[in-house]
Parts: sequence; structure tokens; C-alpha cells
Amino acid sequence: MPTEGDAPEMALADAVTLDDVRAAAARIAGLAHRTPVRTSRALNAMLGATGLVKCENEQRVGAFKFRGACNALARLTPDQRSAGVLAYSSGNHAQGVALAAGMMGVPAVIVMPADAPGVKLAATRGYGAEVVTYERGREVREEVGARLAAARGLAIVPPYDHPDVIAGQGTVGLELVEETGAEGAGPVDVLFVCVGGGGLLSGCAVAAKGLDARTRVVGVEPASADDAKRSFESGRLCVVREPMTIADGARTPCLGRYTFAMVRRHVDAMMTVTDEELREAMVFAFERMKMVVEPAGALAMAGAMRVARERPEELRGRRVGIVVSGGNIDAARFARIIQGDLTA
Repeated sequence: MPTEGDAPEMALADAVTLDDVRAAAARIAGLAHRTPVRTSRALNAMLGATGLVKCENEQRVGAFKFRGACNALARLTPDQRSAGVLAYSSGNHAQGVALAAGMMGVPAVIVMPADAPGVKLAATRGYGAEVVTYERGREVREEVGARLAAARGLAIVPPYDHPDVIAGQGTVGLELVEETGAEGAGPVDVLFVCVGGGGLLSGCAVAAKGLDARTRVVGVEPASADDAKRSFESGRLCVVREPMTIADGARTPCLGRYTFAMVRRHVDAMMTVTDEELREAMVFAFERMKMVVEPAGALAMAGAMRVARERPEELRGRRVGIVVSGGNIDAARFARIIQGDLTA
């Protein structure tokens, strides 16, 4: 954990507070969906606990990313709104920024790899954004984006490592804890959250810990993309490039400056799950809860299922929050994974 003398890291860790998350919730109200929290007797039996599943697969664009994009755009100055924004992403962040920008009347440029799935390219354009493609392997998206932003005077909306984005993502945890704790139902004892770049985990941890410091927050990432777990345990930022995992939404090479500091400050534990465990969680969500969940979106559920299987005493009789972060997956790939094809 950061020491008292580690002033720069402490400042980064405190860049987003519970008040910031609450302010973000007020800003995005009426724009972002207040997604449901679902329960399942089958899930409860498997966990030996009360499972509380926050369904961000039912969010606009099918993922939590819309929340952070919406909050970040709402914080722009009038001049920045007039000039427009730029984002780089191959998936959910691209669509989140494109839709939020379209709803707010802000011009948007999205930098995407030329080999991105056609359905994602089409959806991003369909939300009204200008898509600029680059050649993955020959060009770096951040460099392409920086050049474009400088040339056109665009504000960059990063995918995760920005206080406004993190605060927006934290509204997921805020809603989950507030809704499930209504009428004296009690706290969320353990909260499982997926990890890619760490924006969702950081925001949810700030919200959950701010509402009840007793909540244990656990981040879950793919076993082959364990940069966040390594960073958390070693205290230094670790990088894993181009990991082979079906969880394409969690292939971010490392945590960011803000998210690394926040994860170290507010998160209690990190764990990994295999691609096969992700598949099992996707099958369970589909068959028993009638939910379509993308691989990265199933990380938290797979993590809770693993803990229940290997260390059941940690969950037994508790209230367990599980963030399903997204459901953006085309039908053909979903079917292949469900049938056992784990080709990344």
C-alpha cells in the first residue's frame, strides 16, 4: 500500500471520491440506464450466498463504458463541446463515446483498428461518429489519436485512466450498493468486479468503500492477462502485451496512473480465472439467468464461482455483489464459445 510519504501516488489515489461518483450519477441520470440488479436461486445455491448481479449488459451500447463516456463529455467546457472529442478503442468505449457524443450534440472522432469486427465499426458509425482506422501492428492508436486531436483541436476521452471516466464507471457500484441495501437489507459483504484497464474496478471500489468500508472488493482478470494482479501484489506497474484470452475486453496491457493508485488504495484482493471458467460462467448466465454476457463481462461471475468452489467459507451466508460489465458479442462467436471453442 502507499506510504504516507508517497505524496504523488496518494494524490492519484484520492483523485476520485464518493462525492465525485455521486455527482457523476446526477449528471448522467436520464442518459444512462439505471440497470437492474438480478438474483437467482440457482446462483445462490452455487455460491452458498445471496448473489446480487448488476446487469451492465443491459446498459446503453451493451456495456458500462457508456457511463464514463457520458460523465466525461458532460464535464467538457462549451468550447470543447463545440470543437469535439476523440477516443481510441476497438469496442465498447468507442461505442459509448460515439453514442454519448451524439446524444449531447458533440462531434466525435473514434480511432479504431482496421481489423476491428465489422459489427463494431458499423455500430460506432451508426451512432454518428467519424471513424478513423489504423493498422494494428504498424501504428500505435494513442499516437494516431494524439496527432488527430492536436490537428483538429479535439479533447481526448481516454478509455479508463481519467478521473471523470472513473467517476462515471463508479456509478455502477453506487447503484448496486444503494439498491440492494434499501429497507435494511444489509451491506454488500463482498463485491466482485472485472478488470481491464481498471476504471470500473477503481470507481466501484471508491463507491463501495465510501458507502461501507467493510465491503471487501475483489478484482478479477483473465489468467493470461494478469498485469493488474501482478501490479497489485508487487507494488509496481506490470505490463502484459497481447495476451491470448477470449476476454477481448480485458486485453489492456496495464493499469493506468490513476487506476493503479486507486486499485492499490481501495481494492482488497485480486484474482484470475481461466478462459474455461469464463465459458462456464457465460453458460450459467445464459441457461439459468437468461443473460447474454460477453467473455470480459463474465469475469466477476467466474471469480465468485471459483471462490465458492475452492474457498466456500469466504462467501457462505454473505451478500455477494457481482458486476456483469457487458454483453457485446456477436451471435456466431457466442455460440462458438458456449460450445467450447476458446480460440482467442
